[in-house]
Amino acid sequence: MSDGSTFSAHAWGRNLPTYEAIRTMPFNDALAAGTLSPEQFRHYMIQDAHYLIAFGRALALAAAKADDPDGLVQFAEAAKVAVVVERSLHADFFETFGVSADEFARTPMSPVCHHYSSFLIATAHAEPYPVALAALLPCFWIYAEIGRDILGRAVRPNPYDAWIDTYAGEEFHEAVRAVIATTDRAAAGASPGELARMHAAYRHATQLEWMFWDSAWRQADWPV
Repeated sequence: MSDGSTFSAHAWGRNLPTYEAIRTMPFNDALAAGTLSPEQFRHYMIQDAHYLIAFGRALALAAAKADDPDGLVQFAEAAKVAVVVERSLHADFFETFGVSADEFARTPMSPVCHHYSSFLIATAHAEPYPVALAALLPCFWIYAEIGRDILGRAVRPNPYDAWIDTYAGEEFHEAVRAVIATTDRAAAGASPGELARMHAAYRHATQLEWMFWDSAWRQADWPV
């Protein structure tokens, strides 16, 4: 999706082992095979719905820091999509998998969801625009690549067809390409110190992507 000399190409290459670990982890293998348990998927969807609210807040903060009107519109719209459009997908899944609004409200963020959400909001608030974008990029990009990878090997029909089709679809991939391009433009004007922080933020968010899916696989909760 990106030119070899760009920030995004360097970041993807540096973190390729983590992406491969995500691509081949048990949660995604079972999702592709259609054998992921409803309980595991319910845990994932509840936590993802919590996460999307925080993701939307972080995107709104990035929009406020945008260095041109196009970036303002892009990330304000992305915040809307995260909170409104994608949550409609969760609402459909909640109905299908028997998750009531009350159950969602009573279920706290898991430790990993809390960590990831806090990291994104804190980074978007405290760091300059390029670093905020680098922290947000893995969620977009990894989901797009995992969606296409799972589509290519999924058993169909699959109880998780709607999830697969959403993240493998061209509309989502077009939005991801736009975020990559904006991040690369921001990186082109970043100082060496900012570039280093961009790579650190990208790496940490990528690690948290693995941890989020692993947490859903284990249905992890607070230990005490």
